[in-house]
Amino acid sequence: MIGMPIIYRPIGVIHSEHTIAEETPIQPVYAKGCKGQVKVFAEFAEGLRDLEGFSYIYLLYHFHQSTGAKLLVKPFLQDAEHGVFATRAPCRPNAIGLSIVKLIKREGNVLHVENVDVIDGTPLLDIKPYTAKFDLYEVTKSGWQDEVDDVLARKRGKRNYKK
Repeated sequence: MIGMPIIYRPIGVIHSEHTIAEETPIQPVYAKGCKGQVKVFAEFAEGLRDLEGFSYIYLLYHFHQSTGAKLLVKPFLQDAEHGVFATRAPCRPNAIGLSIVKLIKREGNVLHVENVDVIDGTPLLDIKPYTAKFDLYEVTKSGWQDEVDDVLARKRGKRNYKK
């Protein structure tokens, strides 16, 4: 089965204030206060039941503006090449993105979220709850990111975001 195509279809659309990639923060930590809505298609709305009990959620989405895969990339936070799987760059063999966003409220099939680092109109593939019981680990090393200066990371991470 290796090499067989895997087909996913969106379950909704992520809406945000971000319309230009170069002005979109690159991670939720640099998107503090950036609000957005996740509109889940009506046929999947029942699956949102009980989600409002969580503070944070994972959004898995398709990097619909990715221009193709690269195995070596220079991430925004450093001027050195790294393997794409050691980064969160969008130019992946499977253009799947992941963000942890704050869930503000749910109104029917619309989730109001904060700390959104996703371009408006991004196809949503899945939602999962973030929970300290399963997801909170004490991090002892962060690879090449341990070498990145925090001030430079914050500047580069916000990119040209105006707020």
